[in-house]
Amino acid sequence: MDRSAGRGAILSDLRLLIDASLPGAVVDEYDALGELTIEITRERLLDVARLLAGTPASFRLLADVTCADFPDEPGRFRLAYHLLSLESGARVRLRVWAGEENPEVDSVTPVWPTANWHEREVYDLMGVRFRGHPDLARIMMPDDWEGHPLRKDYPIGGEEVTFTDAV
Repeated sequence: MDRSAGRGAILSDLRLLIDASLPGAVVDEYDALGELTIEITRERLLDVARLLAGTPASFRLLADVTCADFPDEPGRFRLAYHLLSLESGARVRLRVWAGEENPEVDSVTPVWPTANWHEREVYDLMGVRFRGHPDLARIMMPDDWEGHPLRKDYPIGGEEVTFTDAV
């Protein structure tokens, strides 16, 4: 894939594949340090996931799902899905904005079962909901924890910590 850095770059083969199969799904693509990121609309996330997991792309491994909070950006919560093709060794990152109020996207667990715990972690720490997730429940914080501690608007403050071995 021949790509130049930044906007206006030569279109990657993957973007051309997505554009041909799912017109309007791609917002933009970026190449930073040789790593391709394709930004897609949140309405087409599951469709793009199914396309990339199947042939000819064969991105059958979802290695990670991350989320960043940009309070001053429209869309606020940006998700990144890190994909790997086991056949070719190619990597690509899908990026999608989840929205500001009640951030939510479709779950990709029907495509990549490994998304189960990744999506639960993002939900627990950032509050992004995943439609169709089989068990969207806390995975890191206690069940009675209020809020989502990695959000930028989460209050910062100390809490008493009880040490059992204190003398």
